[in-house]
Amino acid sequence: MDLSSLARPQALRGGSTGALGAHAARRRSVQLLRPRRPTFRCSVEAAKQQVQGTLAAEAEAARKECFGVFCTTYDLEALASGEVFGQDQPIALKLLGSERSLQALEGVAMELEDSLYPLLREVSIGIDPYVIFEDADWALLIGAKPRGPGVERAALLDINGQIFAEQGKALNAVASRNVKVIVVGNPCNTNALICLKNAPNLPAKNFHALTRLDENRAKCQLALKAGVFYDKISNMTIWGNHSTTQVPDFLNAKINGRPVKEVIKDTKWLEEDFTITVQKRGGVLIQKWGRSSAASTAVSIVDAMRSLVTPTPEGDWFSTGVYTTGNPYGIAEDIVFSMPCRSKGDGDYELVKDVAMDDFLWGRIKKSEAELIAEKRCVAHLTGEGNAFCDLPGDTMLPGEM
Repeated sequence: MDLSSLARPQALRGGSTGALGAHAARRRSVQLLRPRRPTFRCSVEAAKQQVQGTLAAEAEAARKECFGVFCTTYDLEALASGEVFGQDQPIALKLLGSERSLQALEGVAMELEDSLYPLLREVSIGIDPYVIFEDADWALLIGAKPRGPGVERAALLDINGQIFAEQGKALNAVASRNVKVIVVGNPCNTNALICLKNAPNLPAKNFHALTRLDENRAKCQLALKAGVFYDKISNMTIWGNHSTTQVPDFLNAKINGRPVKEVIKDTKWLEEDFTITVQKRGGVLIQKWGRSSAASTAVSIVDAMRSLVTPTPEGDWFSTGVYTTGNPYGIAEDIVFSMPCRSKGDGDYELVKDVAMDDFLWGRIKKSEAELIAEKRCVAHLTGEGNAFCDLPGDTMLPGEM
C-alpha cells in the first residue's frame, strides 16, 4: 500500500471520472472548507498486481487472508481524521491498486467518503504509480507478496524487489523532491534499499523500513513483565532487520525512567524469553488467529509517521529502518538498518549517538547486519550493482511467516 501525501496545492476536481494512462481511475472531492492550507495528498497502494499475490475481496474472504488496505483502514482513517498531521490540515488520499483490485479499491474509497471526515478533501484511485505518486510528499509502500509454502527467501527477495524497484523509479520521476517513504511490504529493509537505489534523485535519508511494530511489541512485553502500562516504557530500540534476527534492545530501554535491567533483574528472561518473543511474535499471532497482523500493523504505521511529524520527547527516541551510510555505530554502510532516531517534528530525523553497547547487544547486531548484507547481494541486479549472488546465512523467517 503506498501512501503518498503532502503534495503541492492543486485544484480539486469534484466527482469526475477520467483516465490514468489507458486505465480507469476515479476521483472524488469534498468541498474545501478551509482553503488557507495546502492539501496533503496521500497515495495508498491498496493492492498489488497478480505477481504480488493480492486477491480480490471475494477471494480474500474465502482464503481468510488479508492484504494491504483490505485488512484495515485504520491508517487511512487516522490520516483523514487529523490524527497524524493535525486538526487543521486537509488531506487528499490517492490509492494505488491494480486492474484486478480496482473494483474492491472503489469500495474502500466509498467507505472513506461515506465517513464524512471533515479533513478529507479528495479520494482518488488508480493503477498507474506515475499518476498516483505525482507530487507526493509521503508514500507508504505496503503491498507485497507474502511468503508461501516452499518459497525460498531468495526467491521472495527477487519477486518483491521487482515491485519496489518499479515504485522507486516512479517516485523518482514524479514525487515531491522531499518525499518521505515508509516501506512496509516484506522483506521491508531490503525492499527499502531497492526502492531508494532506484530513486537516485531523492534523498536516501528519506526512505524508511517499518520496524515500529517490532518496537511496540517489545514495549508491550516489557510492560507486561514489569506490571506497568506501556506508556511507561521509553528509549526502546529495535536494531537491524525486520526478521527473526532483529534485536530488541533492553540495555538502553527504560521503565519509568529507570534502566530496564534495574527493574527487571531476570537477565535470562531478557536475553532469551523477551528477545525470542519479540522476534517471533508475528508467527505466533498467525498460529493463534489464522492470519498475519493487520490492526497492529496499521497502528504502527500511524505511530511511525507521527514520530516524524511530532517532536520527540526530551531524552526519548524511536526505531525506524534507515540508510546506514554515515551512521555513528560502526554498522556496515549502504544497507537499511533499524536504529534509534529522534525528530524535531519536521519529517526529518537524526540518529541517537548516546547509546550504550555491550558484547551481547553488539553480537546480535552483527548477526542482523550479516543477514542484510547477504540480502543486498541477492538483489544486486535490482540496485544497479551487477549480478545477484545469494548466500543467505540461514533461512531466517520474517515476523509472521509460517
